[in-house]
Amino acid sequence: MGISTGIAIYFLIWWIVLFAVLPWGVKEHGEEGVPGSDPGAPRMARVWAKLLWTTVVATVVFAVLAFVYLKGLLSLDDLARLMGLPEFKL
Repeated sequence: MGISTGIAIYFLIWWIVLFAVLPWGVKEHGEEGVPGSDPGAPRMARVWAKLLWTTVVATVVFAVLAFVYLKGLLSLDDLARLMGLPEFKL
């Protein structure tokens, strides 16, 4: 895996994890009964904490996937077999 490929894969993993982390701990104004505000608006977004958690989780996921790929523990044929797809033959 080249440097640019690794950066691109990390970037994709980071964005996917960000969308998974965004709803963590969100309390809406509607739950608090704040008058005059949108009931779906978050009370306290804590964006910096979510960005930190996103980076930590994405780094761990990327490290595990890179380890599996670089050590050759799982090939594309293995993935195809796990997903029930036929093997690709040239």
